[in-house]
Amino acid sequence: MPEFDLAFHLLAFLFVVAFVAGFVDSIAGGGGLIAIPALLMTGLPPLDVLGTSKLQALFGSGSATIAYARKGHVDLRMIWPMALVSFVGAVLGAMVATYLPIEILRGGLPIILIAIAIYFALKPDIGSIERHPRISLFVFSLTAVPLIGLYDGLFGPGTGSFFMFAFVSLAGFGILKATAHTKVLNFASNLGGFAVFFINGAVLWKIGLLMGLAQFIGAQVGSRVAMKNGSRVIRPLLVLSCIAMATKLILEADFPLRVWLGL
Repeated sequence: MPEFDLAFHLLAFLFVVAFVAGFVDSIAGGGGLIAIPALLMTGLPPLDVLGTSKLQALFGSGSATIAYARKGHVDLRMIWPMALVSFVGAVLGAMVATYLPIEILRGGLPIILIAIAIYFALKPDIGSIERHPRISLFVFSLTAVPLIGLYDGLFGPGTGSFFMFAFVSLAGFGILKATAHTKVLNFASNLGGFAVFFINGAVLWKIGLLMGLAQFIGAQVGSRVAMKNGSRVIRPLLVLSCIAMATKLILEADFPLRVWLGL
């Protein structure tokens, strides 16, 4: 469906959805599972939906990055090498997406998301303060970052939550610091995935830019809420976001139940 065929009410719907996705994603991640189904509901081709989703997500993660950086929550000198690794990982993931059966990822993802939710729910003090890292930032940059970046290019849902979990549990970051630096790495992985879709001509620019504007505004609001309230709002929203993403994946009509059951 050509993008100019979308009626005004559908464009307005996508704008509102993108605002909500930007708000939620700037705090806890999971914006993709809000924006992508909305795009699919309009009848757009699936490949164009993925490419357009990456375009609008760039505005959300970029907006949140700017907001956190302005308040001094981002160490740019420390994070830019990780961002480069995240970008490369996402490019590779997007390139191999057509070769790896997505059912493998889709089947195990809800289990991982629920585990992350339980981890943060049962440890009320986790992430409230910075802790001694379990691995060095160098090792973190060569292991967790490229793997999560590759996953974002390959599939995507929950990327922000995975980065958050890795920063808190492995790098010892406090939850607000983890949130801020997650947005930088998520922006880089979004850019890497977008580059591949752009080269393949799978981007609907008018829709993507319209949703991008809403994402930018939503992420500005969400990041300010996160910076004002810290772990009081980030942790519960992260838990709810992970549970919601896991539930949605399980209930999707095309979810491979046989993978869940081991059949």
